[in-house]
Amino acid sequence: MSLEAPLIKSKLPGKRAAEILAKDKKFTSSSYIKEYPLVVERGEGAVVVDVDGNQFLDMMAGIAVNITGYSHPSVVQAVKQQAEKFFHICSTDFYYPSFANLAERLAAMTFLSGEKKVFLNNSGAEAVETAIKLARYHTKRPYIIAFHGAFHGRTIGALSLTASKPKQRRFFGPLMPGVYHIPYGYCYRCSYNLKYRTCGIHCADAILKVLSKSLLSPDEIAAVFVEPILGEGGYVVPPLEFHQKLREFTHQHGILLVADEIQSGMGRTGKFLAMENFQVEPDVVLLAKGLASGLPLGAVVARKEYMRWEPGTHGSTFGGNPVACEASLATLELLEEGLMHNALKMGERLLSSLKRSLKNHPNVGDVRGMGLMIGVELVRNKKTREPAVEMTDRVVQDAFQKGLLLLPCGESVIRFAPPLVVDPDQVDSAVGIFSKVLSSLMTETA
Repeated sequence: MSLEAPLIKSKLPGKRAAEILAKDKKFTSSSYIKEYPLVVERGEGAVVVDVDGNQFLDMMAGIAVNITGYSHPSVVQAVKQQAEKFFHICSTDFYYPSFANLAERLAAMTFLSGEKKVFLNNSGAEAVETAIKLARYHTKRPYIIAFHGAFHGRTIGALSLTASKPKQRRFFGPLMPGVYHIPYGYCYRCSYNLKYRTCGIHCADAILKVLSKSLLSPDEIAAVFVEPILGEGGYVVPPLEFHQKLREFTHQHGILLVADEIQSGMGRTGKFLAMENFQVEPDVVLLAKGLASGLPLGAVVARKEYMRWEPGTHGSTFGGNPVACEASLATLELLEEGLMHNALKMGERLLSSLKRSLKNHPNVGDVRGMGLMIGVELVRNKKTREPAVEMTDRVVQDAFQKGLLLLPCGESVIRFAPPLVVDPDQVDSAVGIFSKVLSSLMTETA
């Protein structure tokens, strides 16, 4: 029997939750971001149950991680079976079936032409670090291009590519040298004050027209790291031509195009990789988050000719842990059996419903997305497009109080990234609650 949600039984946070919050505050690092006082006990499908028995409808999936929902029987069974055998034997030094099987499966599902090689690690940030080393090792070039609004992780190399929020970088410099950032294809807030269709996709040409004229030659660039859909930067879907132009430029100059699919991949857009929607084939693909339905696992998939480095050049003690590998194999099976198709169907339903219900709301500037990766950008005024930062924070908090789990991104964007198992009733319920929360705030500020 499926859990009902939302179902709020106590004030939030409840008594048990408050006790755990106090302990957490006393003993854990202050660096953790805590969006709202959710203390999870268990979950099922797209429903989360807290320690006081309150049931929440989840539209954030642990930041796009729990793609098969909570406690999917197939994933649980795969984990149990492997846990009864062994937890670990270093993948850098030894072999086991699930590691090779997962590499084979990822190579088959990743739409790079020709033979492919796979490196498994523990997280998205580690996948980024691996790709940085791989790009420099293969090309023997020093420079890397990334984008404003990008989030690639918080380790020093990955952080050097990240340009999402100043506080993520503050006091950690000097960071890795040789990284340059340019504006992303963010048409709603074009950095060049141009208009799509008459702009010539200037943002994609900026590497050649701006950087290469004053700072560096294309033959010194090792890689361009790009998110097919900007994640932490605001769930921004660029024009189709944006990635196509990047591909033309990188191909022409022998530069690796690295697609960071850590948040946008794993079937979230209705295809295994979001880049498939742009009809662009990168050289290197980065995966993590939903790759093992919540267990720590990341992957770098590259064309064989790019992943020819000497043994010992790069490694990982825990990367490709056998329990995580088995969870990933079960996850990939579920994606192919129907979850990617459901993401496409439910994404269309969610996007159209949000656009319809929010069409006349004075604080909704833009509604955009692909599949189950949808952003609603809130503004103080539709003409000036000033970000409604305080309202965004209120929406997230008020939605939580009503049993709807959401997360912000960008300056003032609410993201919808539910588990791919979400059903039509849950989609409709989420839109209904969200619309009511927005309407109540509009009434308060009128």
